[in-house]
Order: sequence, then structure tokens, then C-alpha cells
Amino acid sequence: MPSRLPSPARSHAHTAAARLLDWYDRHARALPWRVGPADRRAGIRPDPYHVWLSEVMLQQTQVATVGEYYRRFLARWPTVADLAAAPADEVLKAWAGLGYYSRARNLKKCAEAVALAHGGRFPQTAAGLRQLPGIGDYTAAAVAAIAFDEAVAVIDGNVERVVARLNAIDTPPARARLAIRAGATAMLPPARFGDFAQALMDLGATVCTPRRPSCRQCPLNAECAARAGGTPEAYPVRQERDARPLRRGAAFVAIDAGGAVLLRRRPTHGLLGGMAAVPTSDWTARADGATGIEAAPFAAPWLPAGGVRHVFTHFALELEVWRARLDRRPAAEGWWSAPDALAGEALPSVMRKVIEAAIPGATKRATPA
Repeated sequence: MPSRLPSPARSHAHTAAARLLDWYDRHARALPWRVGPADRRAGIRPDPYHVWLSEVMLQQTQVATVGEYYRRFLARWPTVADLAAAPADEVLKAWAGLGYYSRARNLKKCAEAVALAHGGRFPQTAAGLRQLPGIGDYTAAAVAAIAFDEAVAVIDGNVERVVARLNAIDTPPARARLAIRAGATAMLPPARFGDFAQALMDLGATVCTPRRPSCRQCPLNAECAARAGGTPEAYPVRQERDARPLRRGAAFVAIDAGGAVLLRRRPTHGLLGGMAAVPTSDWTARADGATGIEAAPFAAPWLPAGGVRHVFTHFALELEVWRARLDRRPAAEGWWSAPDALAGEALPSVMRKVIEAAIPGATKRATPA
């Protein structure tokens, strides 16, 4: 909700917001999912489905990576009802490569909820959107502001940085969420809430960057406490991170006479849930864990094929890779993916690395759906 500042402070904040919106009108990024300021003035409204889809994809993923995935999703599932009706496996396959696969599972659940419980229409408030599966505070605020022009602060990493610098907040963002939200809320203009949210994001992405911010070009430089102190790069204050723990395991790439690779479906719940994978051992932090041939899924002429390292959010993983070429398919759980189908499987990045270690080029023979 808009802040309850005293009138002079509120007027000052609105003046700063007006300058930011003027800057956005001239410098807004052209993004596939965005309705730009000129189009909005012409009466074109953002499609809530497009906004929601892009915001889910943009979590933990760079803008440059998301564009092509976004276009492919819309071409394949033009409406939220289409996505709700899609097989879950097909959604996971289309998501492969974006990472954080719980997002894809929640995407499907949320589409089903909107289609079945809301008649294909997204709730128009952040409070209503938060009731949908997989939608947290950030996504709810982003969709509410951008698609429905609700007066709500939208705080992503770029906005955190801008607000932390404007107010010289000397606490790491993880412990300063209330102060950052209060700072962002105090800046809300009287109108154009969707444009304002995107303007703050663009400012952080293109001007108020983590390193070497372009303070002279910033429309808010007169208000910036960090710039006044000569130390903009000192904000946001960094929090020391614990070193990621290391887990180890083994992965097994079985190849039949026709070049097909044995894949299995990982359990629905948990890391990489529902994704395709080659057989693996458990992933353990113990140095003496089963990471060699003793963890193989069946007897075969297994040969070492190197190793891969992959970094997840909370731990790093090292996998020994073993390869076996088979004259006959053994009785084994899973399915055999032919060489021309392998690239289209819902393979997470770590499994693509594993298969590439065993069969260079195997996952790049076709473009993923």
C-alpha cells in the first residue's frame, strides 16, 4: 500500500518517482514480455499470463537466457488454459536448461489452479495471487503491479540494490528486508505503478549496477545517500557466506547397440524432482561414500569416463562418470532414449554434463523442445 509519509516528504518522493518515470519513458528496455511505456499510454495492457510466465522464468535466471524459452512456451501454450492442459512431462522437457526445476512443477500447478478454480483469470491483487501454488511475495507483487497496476512495491535484486544505495542501508539485504520494503514503498508514485516497478528494475540492471554504477546518468542521484558519501559500491552491504558443502556420487551412462541411453525419472519431490536422469548413486558428503563401480545399477563392462562438477544453490556436487556399451539391454528400471531424442529429454544441466562426459555431443544433436 502507498506510504503514509508527511506531506513534504511524500511530495519529495513523488518528485523523485516522476523523474524515474521520465527516465523510463526514454530508456525502457525492450523485452519480449514487456508492454513498453508508449504502448501502455496507447491503451495496450499487459497480459497477466505473459507477466506471470516471464517472472517465474526470470527467478534465478538471466534475462538473456529467458527470452528464447519464453517465446517457445508461448508458441506452444498460448494461454494459461493451454499450459494447464499440457502433460507435465512436456512442460519439464520445455523447461530443461533453465534450472531450479521446482519452478516448472509449480508453473504447471499454478496454471491448473488459474484455469480450474479461477476460470482462466488471474486474481488482480497481490494478496489474491499469493494464494496460488508456487507464487510468493515477489511474484505476486510483480504480477499485481505490472499486469493490474496495483500500488505495491516490487523488490527483486536490482531494486534491493537501488534502495540500499539510496538510503545507505548498512545491513545486508537478507536482514534488512523491512527497511528495503519501506524505502521502496515510500517511493511509489500516485499512478503508473506497473511502469514504476519496471523502471526501478531497469535502473538497477542498467545504471545502478553492482560494479561501476553510472551515477551521473542516474535520475535519482540527487537523493542517493551512498553517492553523497562517495561509496555507492559499498552497498548493499555484503553478508559473508558459508562455503558450500561438497557432496560426491557416481553416475552411470549405459549405451545400447543402437546408441540409446538408459534414463530414469527422478522422484517427484526433492532436488531435480520429476526430471530425467541417468542412474546414479546417492549423493553424500562422506568421503568414503559409494562413488565407484560398487554403486552401478547392474553388472556391465563399466569404464571410467571422467567426472563432472556442478554447483547447486546450497552445495557443490562432484560425480564420477562411468560408461558401458552393451550388446543387449538388461532388465532395468527406466527407458532407453535414442540418440536423436536425447537432446529433447527433460534433462537437468548436471545430467547433460554427465552424458557429455561419456558421449561428447550426445545432448546437442537436436534443439530441446
